[in-house]
Amino acid sequence: MERQLERALPGHHFMATFTVPEEIRSFIRSHQKEAYGAMFKASSETLKKLSLDDKYLGGDAPGFFGVLHTWGRTLTFHPHIHYVLPGGAFSTQDGQWHPSRIDFYLPVKAMSKIYKAKFRDLMIEKGLFEQIPSDVWKKDWNVNVQPVGDSGQTIKYLSRYVFQVAISDYRIVKVEDARVTFRYRKPGGSRDRRMTLDVMEFIRRFLQHVLPSGFMKVRYYGFLNPNSAVKLEVVRCAIELCNAFESETPEAAMEPVKPLYCPSCGGRLKYQCSILPFQMPPLEDTG
Repeated sequence: MERQLERALPGHHFMATFTVPEEIRSFIRSHQKEAYGAMFKASSETLKKLSLDDKYLGGDAPGFFGVLHTWGRTLTFHPHIHYVLPGGAFSTQDGQWHPSRIDFYLPVKAMSKIYKAKFRDLMIEKGLFEQIPSDVWKKDWNVNVQPVGDSGQTIKYLSRYVFQVAISDYRIVKVEDARVTFRYRKPGGSRDRRMTLDVMEFIRRFLQHVLPSGFMKVRYYGFLNPNSAVKLEVVRCAIELCNAFESETPEAAMEPVKPLYCPSCGGRLKYQCSILPFQMPPLEDTG
């Protein structure tokens, strides 16, 4: 994520979230590799398809990255993908940046229909369509898009899902009598609550978030992909030209990212950086 911060573009950004109906979650859990891959493919192609439309962006080269997230606060299975999207798309036809509105990226109703249709087609292609409850295709698939101003805040928010597992050690209060008690908070709440589960149920909930071997939970598309024919420097220059070299992010209404609090003293924590295991200094030999 630190690398992504260095590659962040000027201008306004959005976060899009693609979810699936509750009725299909058990199917996805049983076919994780195929279903997760289909979620990425269907959602990314939806963004690319609508970006081409002159009514919205009219650019054939959008750029964005997505992060797969599978767990809820009580370790329930809730697969969805978060995308960070620069507010516009690059056009290889005219070499210009086509900006979106500050408060609108793409129509969510159209995104929902296309996303569902593309996922369905992929399941047919993989021979898994008949295993999915038919009611799933009669429901709206929820797609949400929010303006987030500068991309940095959202990238830091998503970094929690990239470098963490379904539950951190500090949330586990106690393990005794074959039962596990852990802390959680309701969405939008700041008060710690506790849940106690049988140890086997706790293990079941935890293991359902282990990704298939080798599966990439962070994916880059368009000009944010390192292999893109459109160089990031070209896109950055096009954005600056479009904004008359005023790269300050315009004000946009947005929901604040929920702050983190210390589990011991209750004080508010400030995100500084993420340290991967291989970046840790070796332990000194005290023997």
